[in-house]
Amino acid sequence: MIKRFLPVIAALALIASGCAGDDSANETANSTATTATTATTATTATTATTDGSVDAGTLKRYSKYTPQQYAGTNNWLCHPDADDLCDDDMDATQVNADGSTKVIPWTPAKNAPVDCFYVYPTISADPGSNSDLNPSPEQEGYAARNQVARLGEQCRVFAPVYRQVTLAGLTGKASPDAWDIAYDDILDAWKSYMAQANDGRGVVLIGHSQGAGMLKRLIEEEVDPNDDVRSHLVSAYLAGGSVAVPKGKLVGGDFKHIALCSKADEAGCVVTWSTFRSTAPPPDDAIFGRTTEAGMRAGCVSPAKLASGSTNLHGFFPADRSATILAGGQAGPPATPTVENSWVDPKVGVVDTPFVTLPGLTSGACASNDSADWLEITVNGDPADPRADNIGGDLSPQWGLHLVDISLVMGDIQTAVDSQTSAYTG
Repeated sequence: MIKRFLPVIAALALIASGCAGDDSANETANSTATTATTATTATTATTATTDGSVDAGTLKRYSKYTPQQYAGTNNWLCHPDADDLCDDDMDATQVNADGSTKVIPWTPAKNAPVDCFYVYPTISADPGSNSDLNPSPEQEGYAARNQVARLGEQCRVFAPVYRQVTLAGLTGKASPDAWDIAYDDILDAWKSYMAQANDGRGVVLIGHSQGAGMLKRLIEEEVDPNDDVRSHLVSAYLAGGSVAVPKGKLVGGDFKHIALCSKADEAGCVVTWSTFRSTAPPPDDAIFGRTTEAGMRAGCVSPAKLASGSTNLHGFFPADRSATILAGGQAGPPATPTVENSWVDPKVGVVDTPFVTLPGLTSGACASNDSADWLEITVNGDPADPRADNIGGDLSPQWGLHLVDISLVMGDIQTAVDSQTSAYTG
């Protein structure tokens, strides 16, 4: 496993020097712990009809759009009209501190009231600056299963394959053209979705790292400035990518109308965060949790508690402890369970599902210092019990727990989306 990871770690070590460029190209990494004090919110509560639509039918601005690459189910990693990797095999095992276990079945919604539009992080090992449109189950597919497929209980999931800037492109400091190729695909996918499938429904945007950067640009250009499009926004989850706000405010930085979420029953707002351990807060040269804009801070909203304060996190992790979204992997528990690759001592319990959830193991709250804002993660392991005492996801002090930004709070995102959907549909 370590040998498998070494080339990637070496590559990522080089990325740090290019991250300012990533920021300008929307691959920025910061986010998080501005303890947003009360502020005037420019987002008004969105209302919708009982079937989850604002105005039944396609928005006029998209009604005549001709898809370039995303007609029907073409080039969609996940699409409700296709049989794909987001459709099944998402059961999880709850592993309690005492080693007892319980299977948590996953059941996709039959009539989901809203949609989810997901953009995956930098994951492609393709050569060159941009990936192709042939997704790998171990790369793009693995990221989607860990970061959005579970939301199939809340929404119809749309996840476009796009010519993202690859790991090689990042280490080679990809040109602005490479970033534009990636964004143009996301813009085409968005317009294709709105023209072909939205039909007036509310939509949740969710992205991580490069995916968060792509969605931030999409919001800036397509959603935030346009009342008609903005009225379809249930919420946006931008993990591992900064959203700048004036210090002490909820809105007015990157977005002029869409504010940071501040309560559970609020729709049309943004949740943004990046994670660092409580034992390893962001150093002065941290890649995440910062913004270079004068007078601005990187916003932080914990998906677990859409206000201030600490709470236990409801995460979902791969059943194989050695698996990560960056290293890739296959769905399922380890073929040969050991103390090192399992979440519970195999002598005490066995996990047969692809995912686990670990009540009470992690807690989190937004935190800040003079230069950074982040979601601070405390791991509450107990060496005396048979459950694993720690989590993975670290790359370097500068990157924090970037690899598990979403896994740490996946169940909390589900709960929040349920509340936001209820607020949206009224």
